[in-house]
Amino acid sequence: MKLEVKRIGNSDGFILPRELMQRLDIKRGQEFHVVELAGGGVQLLPYDPDFEDTMKVADEVIDEYRDTLAALAK
Repeated sequence: MKLEVKRIGNSDGFILPRELMQRLDIKRGQEFHVVELAGGGVQLLPYDPDFEDTMKVADEVIDEYRDTLAALAK
């Protein structure tokens, strides 16, 4: 399904078709966590405060061990 970024008030956003929202059981006002994927994609996950905390810790570890992780990736 193709979605277009559109101006919504003073912001930009996606408008999800009703059929998609029903199929995915998405409700108006529901919050999501956005994960950037390799290759430029994104993944939307239902917002979970525990997951957000886990991602913050992972980001801190990645920042602290960036050189080591880069060496291991070779």
